[in-house]
Amino acid sequence: LGHWVTGGDIAARIVWAQDIVRGKAIRDAIRLITDLVGTGVASQESVPAAFAVLEVARGDPWQAAIISANLGGDTDTIGAIAAGMAGACTGFSRLPQEHILRLVGIDLSEVGALAADLVAARAAKAGSSKDAAA
Repeated sequence: LGHWVTGGDIAARIVWAQDIVRGKAIRDAIRLITDLVGTGVASQESVPAAFAVLEVARGDPWQAAIISANLGGDTDTIGAIAAGMAGACTGFSRLPQEHILRLVGIDLSEVGALAADLVAARAAKAGSSKDAAA
C-alpha cells in the first residue's frame, strides 16, 4: 500500500507510456520517451520509461538494452529494468552469444549458480511464510 507521495500514478503512466510508443519506429519512440515520459531517476519516470522501452523492443532483451543506452538520463536503471524483464521472459538463449562471449571479468557459471541460489532462497522463504500462516 505504501506511503503517498506527490507524482503521477505509476501504473497509469506505464499504460500511457506503452500506448504512446506502440508501433513507432525506434528513433521516434526514443524521442517520445525522452520528451514526454522522462528518463530521470524518479520512479514515476524510470519505471514507465522501462515499460515503454520493453514495448518498443518487442520483448527482446538485447534490443531493450540498446534502446535504453540511447535514451540519456537514468539509462542504467531503465536498461536494467527493461532488459531484465525481457531476459526473464525470453531466457539466456535470446541474448546474442557473440556479445556474451566478449564479456570480461564475469564467470557465467557463477552467475547461474547465484541465480539458482536466489531462486532456492525465495522458494524457501515462500514455503516458510505459508507454514507460519497456517
